[in-house]
This record gives sequence, structure tokens and C-alpha cells, in this order.
Amino acid sequence: MKVAMLANHYPHAAHRDAFVERVHRVAEEFLRGPGCLSAECWLTGDAVVSFVRWESEEAFVTAFTALRTEELDIDHDERESRPREIVKLVEPPAGA
Repeated sequence: MKVAMLANHYPHAAHRDAFVERVHRVAEEFLRGPGCLSAECWLTGDAVVSFVRWESEEAFVTAFTALRTEELDIDHDERESRPREIVKLVEPPAGA
């Protein structure tokens, strides 16, 4: 069963370009991991949107464990104007 994550990040305007770079760095790290099918960065209005897909729940969990060991900058901080909105998506079984 495939798993995906859709995250809307809301950086302050002064940090938008740097935040896009930040999301791209995290996406590159996700793509290096086993089971990552895609990792993308999109823009909409005031949000920087990340969308990542994995082949399984196990790959999803492994990806976040690996990010912590890489010490990447992934935590919410004062560069963001409001909390992130994160949605985890799960592929429905065939025929559902």
C-alpha cells in the first residue's frame, strides 16, 4: 500500500526562497532513501507545498528516521508565519 505526505509550509515572505531551497534539500534526501517514489516542491499563494510518495508505510517511517540522522533542518521555526498543515495519504485497496 502506497503512502504519501502533503505538507503546506508558510514561510514569511523574506524567507520564501530559502524555504524553497530547504524543501528541495529534504526532497533530495527522501529520494535517496529506499522506497521513495517521488518528492516534489510546489508553490501556491503564500504556501510552499511538498508532496512525497513512498511504496509502503515502512518506507515512510524509515525516511523520517533517516532525516533525523542527517540533521536536516525540518522543524517548524520562526521563519514560518504559521504552523504547517500536514496530511498523510494512504492508497486505497484495489476496487475500493
